[in-house]
Amino acid sequence: MSKTTSITIPSPDLQIDFSFALEQLRKSFLQEGLKETVANLQIALIDQELSALVPSKFLSILACRGLRGELVFPVPCLLLKNPRLLGYYRLLLGFSQKAFFSGELGLSSFKPMEEKGSLSATNEENLNALCGALIGCACKLISGLGTERLTQALLDDLTLLTLGPQLRGGRNVKVGTAGIVRVFEVIHKIVKSRVLTTTTSKIEIKNAAGRIVKIEFSSDPDIIIREAMTKKEYRNIIAIEIKAGTDFSNIHNRIGEAEKSHQKARQAGFVECWTVVNVDRVDIAMAKKESPSTNRFYRISELEKASGDEFQDFKNRVIGLTGIPQRGK
Repeated sequence: MSKTTSITIPSPDLQIDFSFALEQLRKSFLQEGLKETVANLQIALIDQELSALVPSKFLSILACRGLRGELVFPVPCLLLKNPRLLGYYRLLLGFSQKAFFSGELGLSSFKPMEEKGSLSATNEENLNALCGALIGCACKLISGLGTERLTQALLDDLTLLTLGPQLRGGRNVKVGTAGIVRVFEVIHKIVKSRVLTTTTSKIEIKNAAGRIVKIEFSSDPDIIIREAMTKKEYRNIIAIEIKAGTDFSNIHNRIGEAEKSHQKARQAGFVECWTVVNVDRVDIAMAKKESPSTNRFYRISELEKASGDEFQDFKNRVIGLTGIPQRGK
């Protein structure tokens, strides 16, 4: 009688984390992000720039397939409106971040467009040259694919084919993104009674003083909470650094990274600096020594419970520091 083989398949945590990251990326600079940007521009302006920069032959090919030109070809007005869309065209053309922004291609200075959504004066001056180079490459892509195969779904698939290795190669970064989303959602539930507007990366609320408080994703630290004093001046309230890795052996390095971020936040005038980790066995005494700039340490698992002392402390401090009136007051 043959022995039954024992089969154990681990939990697909990595894929779940990727799904959170993909949701954010779709709205930032994949086709959804492109559509949102187009909706906020005049179509006549986009068409004018497409006609000026893209060979008419290729625009006709796309038109025959019922596709608009900007699905393949970048134009300056789009990148000016949403610099992060550079990431969409990079992915569509099959370039990894490392290859695309290498010094060899002369594109390293454009990296902040994709990563931070920022456009320097120099890069703005060079948008025509950048779009021209990308358009030349995109023409080769269309020629290689063939007219009959061109569909919007195929173009989306091509971006995802490039994005897949990027997500897996940058696993820690993407797991971190998922962790930021989880903490962001916890905060949203706490302040939802005072929310004025909300997007996938920013919440605006009105506090008891009638001032606007913004809760938003940031590159460093991960989430910032600021109170608008005037149209151009803010009071920096809370800086939150989120370390979503689950590897206990690497917790010391992650807390050290949080300390560096919080030192910058302190210099920027933030009143409170918090570190949120995804390791339940964290030694708080040790953590305080490794990140003395951190005022409070929290665990994602405790915050997501929406109950217990740790969550209640987090909730009370968010409400108190932002000046949100509690129910019944």
